[in-house]
Amino acid sequence: MKKIIIWVLAALSLISLSACANGKSSQKDNRNLLTSPINKDVTTMGTYIKVTVYDKGKEAAVEKALKLPVEYNNLTTVNQSGSQIDEINQNAGIKPIKVNSNVYELVKAGYNYSAKDLGYDITIGSLTSLWNIGMDNARKPAQSEIDQVLPLINYHDIKFDDKNETIYLTQKGARLDLGSIVKGFVAMKMVDSLKKDGVTTGIVNLGSSSIYVIGHSPRGADSPWTIGIKNPNDPTGTQMGIIKASNEHVNTSGIYERYLEVDGHKYSHILNPKTGYPFENDITSITLLISGKDKTNGDGLSTMIYAMGTKKGYEYVEKLKNVEAVFVDKDNKVYITPGLKDKFQLSDKKTFEVGNITNLK
Repeated sequence: MKKIIIWVLAALSLISLSACANGKSSQKDNRNLLTSPINKDVTTMGTYIKVTVYDKGKEAAVEKALKLPVEYNNLTTVNQSGSQIDEINQNAGIKPIKVNSNVYELVKAGYNYSAKDLGYDITIGSLTSLWNIGMDNARKPAQSEIDQVLPLINYHDIKFDDKNETIYLTQKGARLDLGSIVKGFVAMKMVDSLKKDGVTTGIVNLGSSSIYVIGHSPRGADSPWTIGIKNPNDPTGTQMGIIKASNEHVNTSGIYERYLEVDGHKYSHILNPKTGYPFENDITSITLLISGKDKTNGDGLSTMIYAMGTKKGYEYVEKLKNVEAVFVDKDNKVYITPGLKDKFQLSDKKTFEVGNITNLK
C-alpha cells in the first residue's frame, strides 16, 4: 500500500473545458459530456477512493464501480479477521481454503510476480506484521524475530487447485499479504465495470498511487489527461513534474511518506523478503505509465521494480511492452524511459534535473 504522490490536475482540466467551449480545443469533441462531472468516493482498503465520470447519465455505473473496492476489502484484508485471505493464513499448514474466483485470480497474479524472483514475494505477511509500518503499533523487530519468520517467506509454499479454486499455504505460520497488488487489481476491475456500462471519459483514483484514466480528457478528442507527480521530498506540497495520459494507468511507489523512524534512521515500508529489512537503494520514487490495453498490475510491477534500484529497474522497464517509467533518485536526478519523451515534463527545475541513465553504475 503506497501513499499519495500523484494526482490528476482537475483544476487544469476545468480550465481547458472552458477553452474547449470557446472553440479553442485543437479538435472538435463530439462526445456528449458533462461540464461538471459525476464525483463519488468511498474510504476503504485503507485509502480514499474516488471515481470521476464526465458521461451523462452514468450515476448508477459509478455507484456500481465503487462497490468493488468495498467488496475486495472484505475479501482480502489482513488487518481484520474474517476475510478469505485471513482464512487462508489461519489455515496455513492445515488445509486448503475455497475462495472467491476473483480472489483466486488475484493471488495467482501475486504468485506470478513472486515467481520472477526479483525481490517480491506475496508470502511476506509474517514479516510485514512484525514491522507494521504505517500502523500505530509500528516497531523495529528484534533480529531474533526476523530470523524466525524469514523461513516462512517462500511463494513455492502456495498450492493452487484450479478446478476447485482452493488455495493452500503448506507451511504453518506462513502468511499472504496482498497489500502491494490489490489496489491495482481492483482499479482494473473498476475500469472494466465502468467501460462495460458505457463510460468513455473518467478517472478511477485509488489513493492517488493507482490512477486509471479512461479515454481522453474532456478538453477534446485529442487532449490527454494531465497528471501531476509530486515532489517526493515534499509529498504534501510541490509538484515535481507532469505526465500526459489517455486510456492509461499511472502507478507510483515511494519510500518517503510511509516509514518508521528509529534512532534517526528511516525504515521504508517496502520490505526485502530475503533480509527481513526494508530495501536500501537509490530510488526515492518510481512512476509507471501503463497502456490501458495491458492488464499488467501496476502496483505489483512498481514494487518489484523498486526492489531493483534505478539502473536495473530502468533497464527492466525498457524490455517491457506498453510500460514506461519515471525514476527519481536520492540525488534528485530524474530518469525517464524513451517512450515518455513527449509525455513527461519536469516542472521543478530548481530542485530536480534530468539525468543520463548511462552515467549510473
